[in-house]
Amino acid sequence: MSKKQHKQEYVKAIQNRKARYEFEILDTIVTGIQLFGSEVKSVRLGQASLSDSFAIIHHNEVWLENMQITPYELNRMEMIEAKRSRKLLLHKKEIQKIQTKINEKGLTLVPLKAFFNDKGLLKIDLAIAKGKKLYDKRETIKKRENQRQLEQIKKQY
Repeated sequence: MSKKQHKQEYVKAIQNRKARYEFEILDTIVTGIQLFGSEVKSVRLGQASLSDSFAIIHHNEVWLENMQITPYELNRMEMIEAKRSRKLLLHKKEIQKIQTKINEKGLTLVPLKAFFNDKGLLKIDLAIAKGKKLYDKRETIKKRENQRQLEQIKKQY
């Protein structure tokens, strides 16, 4: 088989759509992530999900929990657990700064998206976020509906 037949479509970014609805985003940080080679291949093919994932700080290291990466089907090495903990790569000063923000205000770390940078490295857009109350979610829905209505009216004229 030629290379053209094996060529597969790569995904630009994997989004966590629930995050912006469930949380109020206060600050974002771009981090690296420590993966095995077969996991990177799966992410490039779009076989990953950030829904229900979160980050924790444990022993001055940031870990991403519950990120689903489906095992690569052509992997000849040992099988890797799909929802294992994965280490996020940050400097110590950045980790300390994040930890002080989280401890002071009762905030949480939520991944917003996973994407490949210009060098081909997988990066995670990590947000320092505050959970929304039910009425905040309703306001978000109202704003979104009003924005859609305005855009429809603009298209008519």
